[in-house]
Amino acid sequence: MKPVFDCFSEEYKTPFGAIERGSECKFTIKFPDDTMVEEPVLVMFRPGFKERFIKLENIGSSDGFTGYSCVYSPNDTGLHHYYFSLLINHNRHYIKKNGASEGVIDNGDLFQLTVYEQGMTTPDWLKGGIMYQIFPDRFAKSGLPHNDIPYDRKIHTDWDDMPDWKPDSRGNITNNDYFGGDLKGIEQKLDYIASLGVNVIYLNPIFESHENHRYCTADYSKIDPLLGSEEDFVSLCKAAKAKGIHIILDGVFSHTGADSIYFNKTGRYGEHTGAFRDPESPYREWYSFMEYPNVYESWWGITTLPNVIENNPAYTNYICGEGGILQKWIDLGASGWRLDVADELPDEFIDNLNKSVKSKGSDKVIYGEVWEDATNKESYGVRRRYLIGGQLDSVMNYPFKEAILNYIKGGDPKILVDGVMTIVEHYPKPSTDILMNFLSTHDTERAITRLAGEDVGWNGREWQSQHELSNEQYSYGISLMKCAMVLQFFMPGIPSIYYADEAGKEGYKDPFNRGTYPWGNENDDLISFTRELGRIRRSNKVFEKGTIRFTEATSEYVVFEREDKELGLKAVIIMNRSKKKITRDIREFAGMRSFCVAHGKELTGKVSVEPFGYAVVFVK
Repeated sequence: MKPVFDCFSEEYKTPFGAIERGSECKFTIKFPDDTMVEEPVLVMFRPGFKERFIKLENIGSSDGFTGYSCVYSPNDTGLHHYYFSLLINHNRHYIKKNGASEGVIDNGDLFQLTVYEQGMTTPDWLKGGIMYQIFPDRFAKSGLPHNDIPYDRKIHTDWDDMPDWKPDSRGNITNNDYFGGDLKGIEQKLDYIASLGVNVIYLNPIFESHENHRYCTADYSKIDPLLGSEEDFVSLCKAAKAKGIHIILDGVFSHTGADSIYFNKTGRYGEHTGAFRDPESPYREWYSFMEYPNVYESWWGITTLPNVIENNPAYTNYICGEGGILQKWIDLGASGWRLDVADELPDEFIDNLNKSVKSKGSDKVIYGEVWEDATNKESYGVRRRYLIGGQLDSVMNYPFKEAILNYIKGGDPKILVDGVMTIVEHYPKPSTDILMNFLSTHDTERAITRLAGEDVGWNGREWQSQHELSNEQYSYGISLMKCAMVLQFFMPGIPSIYYADEAGKEGYKDPFNRGTYPWGNENDDLISFTRELGRIRRSNKVFEKGTIRFTEATSEYVVFEREDKELGLKAVIIMNRSKKKITRDIREFAGMRSFCVAHGKELTGKVSVEPFGYAVVFVK
């Protein structure tokens, strides 16, 4: 029996997914013809608003089912929820969501409708693109001298060393070891990055900081001296632009470092400056002290990371004001920002940040670090409004990452489909088109380790330091990695390659996921595979804005379509995660149209896909 409602299907809800404010959305429920349905209504509401009851009209019978439809046009942006109410045989019943999308009677949760601002757009230059994420200290070392390096930094002399992971004599993790990767090193490797099809580099923090991850900012206005100079940054942006590559920066605005020009707890910046040492400091009002100076608010209780009061006018102006930090680095060549811990930044601050960045051009991008579904995220008791207009362009796509890796590792194919389609259904399409789709980041295990290694579980750093993939695990991991990358590259959004993933780099959690790029010891086969994915992706505009539809998802393989009806383009992707060859009939998805097999072996109207292989068929 058909479901009475399915929010993933345009047979029941048109258009699919989130909608613009003021646009129309048609809802249809269906019942067998012999069902006595009375008083069917759509119940639509938002928290804090009065419920709306929209009558569903009988639209007639087809294939033994009678449909009941209505049209809803929302006047407000934000998160809306809905369900259906009706009488069956004179008894009141409700249709709510069971699982990811299907409506059931008298059971389940509310359906979600995301309504975003009219005319909301995101930068077109990202659509269809490929991102490359770089942890600057560990990617490439130019060997050029740098000035004013702080005396207390440990510099590894061996590029292939394991990052320091043991606590110091006091039991503290200092993050004080460096490998010397720098901006000039990145510039020297631009040809390699471009060869992967990359058109945007996302840099983890590059500003002065006294830990190797640089998420404890010491001075937002300066490049960290070990990375180079402001001139080096300008040079990198210009050289990248000449190759069609944009640079976006990591903005850490919820906290600073205690060892910073602003807080100056250690006295590095003088004995009588900074909020900690000088109660009259211009930065004093940025921070919240409970008992001055030793007791203050800090990020997750980590006293080396004092929280800032983001909506303090002086701080907001310093970051978001005319000529402030955001605009300074855009003026010097950056194309946008990724916001660290976006859920800890107040809405008002993100509003101001958006205005500042977008005043430099609508083509400047703003990403947010959000680990969950960003449309229904709540933080500190507030329902966030990241993706409805005026805040973020898009987010880091952790839900896709989990769905892909779990499936490739042997998970339920329905969970993959439901996980992907839920995000696509909830997110505004302009945001979906540029989702940051990654398999690894600086905050997670390397994908190949996650796929083929032992589960890290609750094992600590000592265990992680002693465990790496066996030759057999590594070989199997490369096969699984290729399967995961096919999904990463061809689903909606843009693939974000964490540096050295494409070279077969392994590693458990921080700091083992932040090892150096293995120059001279790369997995050349995986790099070639990555380049081929990039070539195919960049060869067809269907991957810029095309919709997605899964046609098959089994324990062995997945088939999904990307289609751009406006351009008349369609691509069918087949990914085989099994150990046996599979064959699919192209005519099933091409119909009477012609086709071109961009990857995969064509066999007279069929396509053959090798074990752990893939096929991309462009339907003309």
